[in-house]
Parts: sequence; structure tokens; C-alpha cells
Amino acid sequence: MIGHATRATCACGQVAVELRGRSIYCAACHCDDCQRAADQLARLPTPDPVTDPYAGTHYLLHRRDRYTVERGALVPHRLRAGSPTRRMVAECCNTPVFVAFDNAQHWISVYRARVDPAPALQARIATKFHPGRAPLPDDVPAYRTFPLALVAQLLLSRARMAVGR
Repeated sequence: MIGHATRATCACGQVAVELRGRSIYCAACHCDDCQRAADQLARLPTPDPVTDPYAGTHYLLHRRDRYTVERGALVPHRLRAGSPTRRMVAECCNTPVFVAFDNAQHWISVYRARVDPAPALQARIATKFHPGRAPLPDDVPAYRTFPLALVAQLLLSRARMAVGR
């Protein structure tokens, strides 16, 4: 079903990204790259932190063929030179909006806080990298790596994309 659409916007509203169809999954990622990127983004004069109190970055995974930047300019921030991962940040206010990939990933990871209303969190992933500053809450299931449900949803969305659905 493609009829459903929502928007991700920057803090000041000058950037808007349309997301068509249903999202694939909603997770808080605790991996070391997301934590390192959050530290780098925190050095920008950003309006909001990108991590929760447990060092998790909340993402909404969405098919990359179903988003459009409607207005505004985004600037890529890479964790390191040559990285295939680009954190797309609003040029106007330094709000991180989504993560895009130069490799074969068929999705983008939209910062959950940029979508209103924010969808419910389904899981915490890559928790083996959790720094242990505070114990993880039991609000959703937590997985040391990636849960089978997430992998299954990614495979299903890739198959649907291949057949044009």
C-alpha cells in the first residue's frame, strides 16, 4: 500500500522529506558507529540530541525508493572519509533528518524524532555496544545484534521493491 504518506521535517521546518508507504521497522540502534556519529553531530550547533539517555539512536527504516526531499537543502556528514553512510543534516539548522547509504542498502534510516507523530519503537538493536552508563529500559525487546523480525522485514521489503510493489 503506497497511499500512506508522512513527513520528516527539520527543527525549523525549512526541510521536509515525504515518506510514502509504510515504514519497514522502527528501532533504537546502539551500535558503535551510531554512537560515534551522534558524538560528531553533537559538536554541530544542533537543536536536539540524536540519542536517548541509553546511547540509542531512534530510527524509522523506510524504503529508499519511497522518499522525496520536498523542500530545503541537506548536507551529508560522514563518520569517516570513504564511509558509505551519509547522515543527512538540514543545512538551515543542522538537524539530522535521515541516514542514507552509498552501498546496496535499499532503505534510509529516518531519525524518529523528525516524524510527527513518531511511530512506536519496536526494538533496541546492536545492544552489545551499549556503554552501560544506565541499564537499558525494558520498554521494548532488546537484541545484542539484529532480530530475526527486522531481517525478515528488510528481506520482504527488498522483494516487494524488486517486483514494484
